[in-house]
Parts: sequence; C-alpha cells; structure tokens
Amino acid sequence: MSGKSTASPAPRTGRPAWLRVQIPHGDTYFRLKRLLRRQDLHTVCESANCPNIGECWSRGTATIMILGNICTRSCGFCDVRTGRPFAVDPGEPGRVAETVHTMGLRYAVITSVDRDDLEDGGAAIWAATIREVKKRNPDCPVEALIGDFRGSEPCLETVLAAAPDVLAHNVETVPRLHPAVRPQGKYRRALELLGRARRAGFITKTSLILGLGEREEEIIEVLEDLRGVDCQILTLGQYLRPSPEHLPIEKYYRPEEFDRLGAAARAMGFPHVASGPLVRSSYLAETHFDRLKTSRGSAPDPIGSAQQYHGSVR
Repeated sequence: MSGKSTASPAPRTGRPAWLRVQIPHGDTYFRLKRLLRRQDLHTVCESANCPNIGECWSRGTATIMILGNICTRSCGFCDVRTGRPFAVDPGEPGRVAETVHTMGLRYAVITSVDRDDLEDGGAAIWAATIREVKKRNPDCPVEALIGDFRGSEPCLETVLAAAPDVLAHNVETVPRLHPAVRPQGKYRRALELLGRARRAGFITKTSLILGLGEREEEIIEVLEDLRGVDCQILTLGQYLRPSPEHLPIEKYYRPEEFDRLGAAARAMGFPHVASGPLVRSSYLAETHFDRLKTSRGSAPDPIGSAQQYHGSVR
C-alpha cells in the first residue's frame, strides 16, 4: 500500500455525493426523540451532530450520552459543547435503563462527555448505569464508549467491574495530530487503556476519523499499535467539520480508499473492521458484536465494504 494518496478536495457545491444523507424523518425517529426528551436524556447522535442520526433513529437505535451534555474538554473535531458541567444526576442510571427497556433495544451503546471536574471522572455513574441497564434488560449487551479518565487505573477498574460487554475508547487520530485534535488527551494513554481492558478479558473497540491531515503511513502505524494491544473492533470514518470554528477538512477520502484501508486492517488481524465515509464508532455496533461472538475461534469475518458502511447515502 502506497503512503501517497491523492486528496479529494471539497467540491464547490458542498460535500461529495457519497457523503449526502437524508434529512431525519419517520414516525420511529420522532417517537424516539420524544422519549429521550421525556426522560431528560442526551444522545451523542444529537450533541455531536452525527450524519447517521436519521438512519439509526429510524431503526430505533441511539447512543445515549450520560453525565450531561457539557464536556470539560475542547477537542478540535467535536461538536459537543465545552464548559462547566452541571452536577451529577444520581437518577440518570435508572432513566437510562428504563429508556433502553422502552426502546426494546437488543444492544445498548452508552457514552459520556469527559468529566475532568469530578474526582473519579464519572466512573461511579458509569458503573451504576451499566449495572442498572443490565438489571432492567438482562438480555441486552452493553457497549461502554468511555473517556480516558486521565489515565486513572482505579477509575477504569470501576467501570470494568460493572462488566460491560464491549469496552470502547476512541483513539480518533494519529499521534502527530493529537495536540490539535485532542488537546487534553494523549495517544499513548488511549492505547494503554485499551490494552488494560483487553488484558482483563474484555472485547475492545476503537475508532479513527480521517481527513484531518494524517498521512497514510501514519494511519498504518496507528493500526499496528492497536493490534499491538489486541484491539478487536475497528471503525474508520470521514471527519465532517461541525462548524467553521472546528478543525478544517484536509481531505475527503473516497469509498474505495476506505475499502483499501479496511482491507489493510483486516490483513493485520483485526477480527472486525467497519470502514466507510459515514461510519461512526457506534454505527451498527450491534452487528460488530454479534459477528465477533459468532466468529470467535475462526478466521476474521470482514464486516463489509465502504459501499455498505457509509450511511443512508442517496
């Protein structure tokens, strides 16, 4: 694989055709929106302006975001608001569990803002939420997409003690770009977290967003690092700039480029890879988990091509 790839500049009329999605609509979409508002819950789908919100919500799936919707960090790619968060809500775990039940989910993805204002980074609420969801929904696996807790092993252990079915933490970008993309995060700290969780016996998952100025050889080096800590599920997707105040898009990757990178990741030994322009960490997460369960002990099962995994492109 060549380390040189030709950038696809942003067209004058807007995004490339393969990044166009339908406006959210449908009865299920609006029913879910009302349910979440009634329970006073937030989703990363809304807070991060996810392009797949229409497709996922129309299927009755959503990624619930706990610990409020104000983050203590200021990542250059993320549309979640930065500021001083509100106090922790002890009733939130129960409401999340009830919402998962009402939605009839067969797989729950939970994430959170970073809460560096809290001594434990929100680990106790994380653990309580996982336990409540499992108690109320015993047949529903839980994926926990967590922050790095500033490298605290006790905080990570608190979350792992609640037994999530998948432990996810997103590396997001290559080491060279970390200071701009994740100024309060550290690349090696992210790898260490994934490694600790994997050594403890958990299924681990991570994601990279592409188009921030990374070079292809840098992507390959990150994939090698992730294999070094035995990360099992990988997603690769296109960075989409939320606003003019966020980092600019340096490149639009074409679907065939995502196919090529996905194939390279599978050749390295990742059991499951989803790679495509509109792939996000939580997109079709239940599919990743199900295929990993059924293919354990067998050859890696390719999840799909970029043509299959770039959202509801019209």
